[in-house]
Amino acid sequence: MDDYLLHADRITVGYDGVPLLREVELHVKKGEILTLIGPNGAGKSTVLKSLVRQLELLGGRVYLSGRPMDEMSGRQVARSLSVLLTGRVRTEWMTCGDVAAAGRYPYTGRLGLLTDEDRRQVREAMALVHALDLFDRDFARVSDGQRQRVLLARALCQQPDVLVLDEPTSFLDIRYKAELLTVLKELVRERQLAVVLSLHELDLAHKVSDRVLCIRGDRVDRCGTPDEVFSGGYIEQLYGMTRGSYNEVYGCVELERPQGAPQVFVIGGGGSGLPAYRQCQRQGVPFAAGILHENDIDYPVARALAAQVVAEQAFQPIRSATVAQAQQVLRGCARVLCCVPRFGALNRANEQLLEAAAAQGIPVERPHRSEG
Repeated sequence: MDDYLLHADRITVGYDGVPLLREVELHVKKGEILTLIGPNGAGKSTVLKSLVRQLELLGGRVYLSGRPMDEMSGRQVARSLSVLLTGRVRTEWMTCGDVAAAGRYPYTGRLGLLTDEDRRQVREAMALVHALDLFDRDFARVSDGQRQRVLLARALCQQPDVLVLDEPTSFLDIRYKAELLTVLKELVRERQLAVVLSLHELDLAHKVSDRVLCIRGDRVDRCGTPDEVFSGGYIEQLYGMTRGSYNEVYGCVELERPQGAPQVFVIGGGGSGLPAYRQCQRQGVPFAAGILHENDIDYPVARALAAQVVAEQAFQPIRSATVAQAQQVLRGCARVLCCVPRFGALNRANEQLLEAAAAQGIPVERPHRSEG
């Protein structure tokens, strides 16, 4: 336990004395990001609020740098742990610099007056999150992404060892999500912070986390590295998905495949078939895809969306038996979409499919792909 900056020892959390999650174990070391994921209402925010003493624990104990938090004063905790929770902060007549400076109050005297050192820390924190240009701006008049950066600066002004964030990417567009998490990763690496956060965006959780803690039902269901968690169809189990699927390769949700026998045969590969797959799915047209090698970039999406996929083993020449299988599927289709701009030695078999389609009078379309 001495190696952990934050350690929850079999804590039970809930509201009004009613347990929501029981015997939760979690820990995080310096230079590490632990991310909580799970369905809506699973209790991620409840766990975080209990860790930072916004909610009273119903059982167990939380340790901060080896010390029981319930034996520490609020000022002692604030000097080691910073919090950024979900919700829009309402301010009146405060600049972004004023908001960030609020993080220095664990170090000020009773009057809350900032010293020159405090002001230096505020500017340094705002520079770290690329928000120094916002220092004199009205906090109420900056964008959501800029506010999140200022609030992160406020948390850093506390000079914490541990940073707890609840859905820090809420309200942010894709640019600001990427910026905020990039800054967070830099801070973890350069300052060796220990970070605990919750995220709904599974693709971001996969990319930013060192370990992922999964909450389901009334317990922690699994904890491991992103590669351990985002594999083997586990995410679909965790979220109880009954329609559509989760693409573990690309970290995205795929909608349900159209039902029925293939009406269209899509010849793709190297990413060329992806637009056609999604167009068929949007239009509710069942399709077949092939011939794809199992390591092709098209293959995971084809498996999720196509009624049938004709595939070959990775790095192997396409066998005559695979070509025959593809030709049999082709004969049952009303048209062919050829998305491959040109054929090479490894996909010559797909050129044979085009010739077979022409011989059988099956219409062939070549979807236009814009360059650049």
